[in-house]
Amino acid sequence: MKFQILHITRYKYATDIADSVNEIRLSPRTNHNQSCYQHMINLSPHAPLYAYEDYFGNLVHAFSVSEPHSELAISAHSIVVTNDQSKPGKSILPYSQERAILDSEPFLNQFAEYLNPTAYTQITGDVQEIAAHFLGAQTIESVSQLLSLITTGIKRDYIYDPYATQVQTKIDEMIKLHRGVCQDFAHLMIALCRCMSIPARYVSGYQYITDLSGGNADFEQASHAWVEAYIPQIGWTGFDPTNDVPVTWRYIILAYGRDYKDIVPVKGVYHGTPQQELKVSVDVKKIS
Repeated sequence: MKFQILHITRYKYATDIADSVNEIRLSPRTNHNQSCYQHMINLSPHAPLYAYEDYFGNLVHAFSVSEPHSELAISAHSIVVTNDQSKPGKSILPYSQERAILDSEPFLNQFAEYLNPTAYTQITGDVQEIAAHFLGAQTIESVSQLLSLITTGIKRDYIYDPYATQVQTKIDEMIKLHRGVCQDFAHLMIALCRCMSIPARYVSGYQYITDLSGGNADFEQASHAWVEAYIPQIGWTGFDPTNDVPVTWRYIILAYGRDYKDIVPVKGVYHGTPQQELKVSVDVKKIS
């Protein structure tokens, strides 16, 4: 499927600011499931862009605005084609063989960065207790089955509430609230996977759902976040604990990281007032 994406980030400051230095990760990736055919970034005030790939292979654009300004607008326009023939990965080995691979020293060394906890994915006592529940809930036949159980369980047990948490919210606080947003649910699933020695990474991007909800072709929503976990002999496979639906052609990937902090869409520093207003709009349109 072909999609047109317009992602606009706009900052308004109470007074003029200056020496704004920023980096953005708003360029859709190209991989075996999707291809980015067109990508353009516009800035206001205008500034030259410098591009590079980060450690995780994400395309990053950096820029700076030295002169005083009271607004900063970043507009990212993309054309992306996703593979509508791709199917969610399923295990091809029994769980005992998968577990032997996951626990082997070469595998642990290869995927160490996606197995170790981060600030957002701490393996706390609460996380260990939840992991033990999933492992003991029924006979585990495969890693893909276990990951599906986790995805369904998070969707079942936690309420989506955009006002319950903030971008800095850690896992234990969200667990106690039993509510949060896609970022929180992705971090919880990643922590559970790592607790079970299954490599997992945070994915930022967009999810197209308009034709499922009966709307028109124009759809506006905030960026989405989900999880990719590594299944032995299959590879990285997507799971969405927020919606508990298969990760298919409807998902458009921007970036991969160990957690949200690795792939913040827009971040920067500047001199001036801390009082600012942020507005983000995303329009995802299917064009063929």
